[in-house]
Amino acid sequence: MPGTSDSSPAPVHTQARRVSVDPQGPVLIEGPVEIVLDDGSVARSDRFVVAVCTCRRSRTYPWCDTSHRCRERGGPPSEDRNPR
Repeated sequence: MPGTSDSSPAPVHTQARRVSVDPQGPVLIEGPVEIVLDDGSVARSDRFVVAVCTCRRSRTYPWCDTSHRCRERGGPPSEDRNPR
């Protein structure tokens, strides 16, 4: 812009990333992805699609490990599992 003293380079225009938001799960981002965490560290993934945790329950945060899913215990089987 004329009249500004900002010497930073012009932004590089790259292909847009597709982001899918699941209200009951993670955010899916087409990779590669770099995420800057609260402490300033950077987590990087080169995978084709990355699942980013939004519930903070993941043991592999910022990556989703499906900890957001409800865990249900199956009840006793309704029939004998050993057919005769």
